[in-house]
Amino acid sequence: MSILCGLPLVECVYCLACARWAWKRCLHTAGHDSENWGFATAEEFEPIPRLCRYILAVYEDDLRHPLWAPPGGYGISPDLLLLKKTYEDTRGRAPPYVLYLDHEHEDIVLAIRGLNLAKESDYAVLLDNKLGKKKYDGGYVHNGLLKAAGWVLDAECEVLRELVAKHPNYTLTFVGHSLGAGVAAMLTMVVVQNRDRLGNIDRKRVRCYAIAPARCMSLNLAVRYADVINSVVLQDDFLPRTATPLEDIFKSLFWYVLRTCVIMVFLLSIKGWKMFWHAKVYLHHLHPPPPLPPSCFRKNSMLGKDFIINWHAIKSLPCLLCLRCMRDTCIPEEKMLKDPRRLYAPGRLYHIVERKPFRMGRFPPVVRTAVPVDGRFEHIVLSCNATSDHAIIWIEKEAQRALDLMLEKDETIEAPAKQKMERQETLTRHNDEYKAALQRAKTLDVPHAYTPPSEYGTFNDEGEENSTRSQGESSNKSSVDESWDALIERHFDKDEHGHTVLKKE
Repeated sequence: MSILCGLPLVECVYCLACARWAWKRCLHTAGHDSENWGFATAEEFEPIPRLCRYILAVYEDDLRHPLWAPPGGYGISPDLLLLKKTYEDTRGRAPPYVLYLDHEHEDIVLAIRGLNLAKESDYAVLLDNKLGKKKYDGGYVHNGLLKAAGWVLDAECEVLRELVAKHPNYTLTFVGHSLGAGVAAMLTMVVVQNRDRLGNIDRKRVRCYAIAPARCMSLNLAVRYADVINSVVLQDDFLPRTATPLEDIFKSLFWYVLRTCVIMVFLLSIKGWKMFWHAKVYLHHLHPPPPLPPSCFRKNSMLGKDFIINWHAIKSLPCLLCLRCMRDTCIPEEKMLKDPRRLYAPGRLYHIVERKPFRMGRFPPVVRTAVPVDGRFEHIVLSCNATSDHAIIWIEKEAQRALDLMLEKDETIEAPAKQKMERQETLTRHNDEYKAALQRAKTLDVPHAYTPPSEYGTFNDEGEENSTRSQGESSNKSSVDESWDALIERHFDKDEHGHTVLKKE
């Protein structure tokens, strides 16, 4: 057709689709994601800057002599720091974390640090996933993050159980940044699903704050656990907007580049003297260079084959990105919402907006919150701040600025009685948003979308009764010493092909 018409029709259509995709991305700003959301109140947003400082404290080697403390310090008493785990302690199975007993705010906090760019084990956890790889509780979750959460619970289950029993009025808070945010969300989901393992802790006592989280759970789970999981995103942050297929592309690129570098180093070290002589002779025109050793790049050799495969994979990256562009252009969002394997940022979302389109500089930050179903950070924003907005330092700073503005506004115009009334209105609004999100998910035919709960933080009476009965059966089936990994795996069966599938009730 293209030859008969004299025009490259396929190429023209492809270029127009790419141009449309790029034009939409250039016009799309982070403010559009939350423009229809409600504003957060100071009371519900108050823990976030403080918990960000707790995460920053994980990076310190000695909290009694901190090196990178923010203005005002971390707000942590070293005497109440119950434990601190490093990479040596976790052996790369999970990011480093600390357990802190916060008497001032009546809180038991487990804070997990973010991705360490210098640690290959962190990449292995983040990239240990593919679309539809792991099922849990009627949905799909990130496989590597769930494994890391299981490891942390195996290590700290006894300590957490004792603390929860010793302080019955304290909340249990899991908080993390980036990679740690995904682990914290998985921790919360597993603990809520198996509350009997922590002394039958009440669901309302468990909460999670995922700061700049990776996409880690399917849409039905993200909405159902919105009463206990909260995600915080600063303006243009790229990670909550990075879907699993795009992660697979960068995962392939990362591992191919790494393997290629290792192979090249090996070749240079083993055959270095021959390759050096080859280059020297060629450059100085002494005489025709001798042929390279055939074992270096022979296709039937393991090293040569890997090098050729890796090089072709790297060259095919633009094609993969272009196919991703065409997919985003041609597939409607409603169809993507109905894909049960697609992962999203977990829980209730808090979006900190501090910049406006086509404006220079930063503006006083505002915080919007909702439990959205469609329009849940679906598009990456083309912005020079996409990576800097992911930094925990910037998130803490802007979150504190936003909280100060909220408190200043409350002090000037509101009396204590009105603040109490607003607190009740906030709870009511959250309940209504939670029910509306569940109903919206059901309307869009999102798989396993449950009916709205009768009370915020719990499901309906029948569901609560079934949950209690299932927990009792679970406790009867399993021993006290059963590991969390075994408990997680007990939710699955093997089919006739050997694949893992969710158990049927």
